[in-house]
Amino acid sequence: MKAIWNDTVLAESDDTVVVEGNHYFPAASLREEYFRESDHHSVCPWKGTASYYDVVVGDAVNAQAAWYYPQPKEAAAQIAGRVAFWKGVRVVD
Repeated sequence: MKAIWNDTVLAESDDTVVVEGNHYFPAASLREEYFRESDHHSVCPWKGTASYYDVVVGDAVNAQAAWYYPQPKEAAAQIAGRVAFWKGVRVVD
């Protein structure tokens, strides 16, 4: 699977975990130069508190386009150490 935004591959892995229709990529598969920590957080009742990354490609910024759960709840243990995408980031096979 590949995560692509602005014709740039952000992450690539054969080992994604699908939860609620979202592919969670291993954190090690991210091309770190395209990610910037965001101060945004949200809470899911069964997964826990999510943290976000802004995706930055050249001068273009896609705010909070990637998220992860630093300490997922037990029910979501399978996404520990993984990152998912939205906001126009395409995930393709």
